[in-house]
Amino acid sequence: MMNKKRALIAVAVTTAVLALPSLSVIAQQDDDEPPEMGFFVTSTTKGDGGNLGGLAGADAHCQSLAAAAGAGDRHWHAYLSTQGAEAVNARDRIGSGPWANAEGIIMATSVESLHYDNSNLNWTHSLDENGNQFASRIDGDPDFSEHDILTGSQIDGTAMPAGQDQTCSNWTSNSEGSARVGHADRYSFMNPGSPWNSSHGTPGCTQENLVAVGGAGLLYCFATD
Repeated sequence: MMNKKRALIAVAVTTAVLALPSLSVIAQQDDDEPPEMGFFVTSTTKGDGGNLGGLAGADAHCQSLAAAAGAGDRHWHAYLSTQGAEAVNARDRIGSGPWANAEGIIMATSVESLHYDNSNLNWTHSLDENGNQFASRIDGDPDFSEHDILTGSQIDGTAMPAGQDQTCSNWTSNSEGSARVGHADRYSFMNPGSPWNSSHGTPGCTQENLVAVGGAGLLYCFATD
């Protein structure tokens, strides 16, 4: 009887040990490199209001900042939509994900998760290409003074309807028009839950117009590959 009990205990211990991950696997997981940066908020603006030089100019701005941060080997696009007969959807030009920020935190795993509130876009994780928060803090909290990001997009990442300008003439105007913006910190004043990509329009397309309502002409940049 005693031999049978010992045999059962030995089998149970062996099974439990086999069920645990090996130390080499745990060490390998601990030593894994963080994912490569695939998302950032631009640290600087082009400084000409809503005139970004069109989509090509905005993409070049993303690519240049990424290169300066050591991520120029990836192909970068700005998260921007255009309007009109040949409208472009921002969601269709950013690749398929997943995208990590400069600290290796996954911001979203796919286009779907990005747009249906399963993302990590917020004031803590929406970092610029250098790993810094896009806005300054006051006593550890966001100050909300520069949280607008140009998108020209609806909340699902598609283009705004034709008619009222919401893209500063498809990102070529620094005077007339308006730009649809999102809030990178997900706040509207002190209220959480504001959309990251479609919060409100600007009163015009000058640099002063963008600054007046909480922006600077910053962009979201995504690696498409």
